[in-house]
Amino acid sequence: MADELLRDEADITERGVAREAEDPAAPLVDAAEIAHQDLEGPGLEPEQEILTINMGPHHPATHGVLRLIVTLQGERVLACKPVMGYLHTGIEKSCEDKSYWKVIPFVERMDYLSYFFQMEAFCGTIERLVGLEIPPRAKYLRVLHMELNRIMSHLVWLGTSALDLGAISMFWYCFRERDTILDLFEMSAGQRMHTRYFQVGGVFEDIPVGFERKVRQFCDLMPGRIDQYEALLDKNEIFLHRTRNVGVVSRERLLELGVTGPLLRAAGEPWDLRKSPGYLSYGDFDFKIPVGTIGDGYDRYRVRVQEMRESVRIIEQCLDGLPEGPWISDDRKYVLPPRDELSTSMESLIHHFKLVTEGYRVAPGELYYSIESPRGELGCFVLADGSSKPARVHFRDPSFVNLQAFSDMSVGGLIADLIQNLAMLDPIIGGVDR
Repeated sequence: MADELLRDEADITERGVAREAEDPAAPLVDAAEIAHQDLEGPGLEPEQEILTINMGPHHPATHGVLRLIVTLQGERVLACKPVMGYLHTGIEKSCEDKSYWKVIPFVERMDYLSYFFQMEAFCGTIERLVGLEIPPRAKYLRVLHMELNRIMSHLVWLGTSALDLGAISMFWYCFRERDTILDLFEMSAGQRMHTRYFQVGGVFEDIPVGFERKVRQFCDLMPGRIDQYEALLDKNEIFLHRTRNVGVVSRERLLELGVTGPLLRAAGEPWDLRKSPGYLSYGDFDFKIPVGTIGDGYDRYRVRVQEMRESVRIIEQCLDGLPEGPWISDDRKYVLPPRDELSTSMESLIHHFKLVTEGYRVAPGELYYSIESPRGELGCFVLADGSSKPARVHFRDPSFVNLQAFSDMSVGGLIADLIQNLAMLDPIIGGVDR
């Protein structure tokens, strides 16, 4: 009996797809014939063909715990609604219960691929609130680490996006270079990820002996590796067909939605906060802003790849022009005393203890400070009430804002392109939910 219910797999493979909805014994027909039939189907009303499905939240292609409610007609996407909250950590509210000193490790873990940028956003906001100027060397070291972080973030994006389209080799190649960057972070900050290297007033420690040589070796290596990535993808027929003229959103529509970063630049808008208005020491460096033309998936890929090349140029200029001098401010009201003083000075030991346990107080005020993260404008708003804890901490995370464009990218396209569009969006769900 069981044998009678089984279908001949070889027969299906050779002769096409059977119409078995009404009659299991129906003759087999060619698959191409079915593919070219009317989406509505014979004898069915259009509303009977509309199907609403859940994609995620536990789906490997959503790059995090993201749920998508997708309305389909055949394989055509009629509507797409992202549903957030499955990775909600309450980080912003937790920051309001900690001293300014203890907030830094929290903010690093929102966008967990660009932790140096999270630190800069928060530390820069506090420095501007208290009027603290950081030394030139600290500015250069911050830029150096952030640009390494930008390359690392884009490498994760490129490897996982190519993997979504079936190019598994790209994943291994990109993570090979990512691992080299994480080794550099471990060398300078002691940790591969979530380093807490940036402090209010500068950086935690100067770069060690041999770090500059290692970074220069990486800068010599990376352009050739980017050439390899492009050789694999730029003429790959599958990659080109899956990205060109797919997920197009106009520059005007992106500006209406408040989208920033590579998504906006891919549509032809050369907006980059490193250039305008500028911050830290970016004004000292010569670099270009890559832009696209029509804002499709291929433009988004090209912009991010070129940004990696420009980041290498910025890093090389950082090393060439790295100023001498202190790496952190000497304002003891906000900065820990040097370690060598703790064993000889009781005042320094008490000061260290008070800063770490109670923290410093920030005069009442509020300030918003924004920088250019790998995903766009990352802003931090802090409201101070005069205590050692912030009264309100809020981040403008680019992944959250850019997610608005996903529906425009996907509606009218195929469900297969939904994966590619989400990959090109490059959302970090930890930053979306936070």
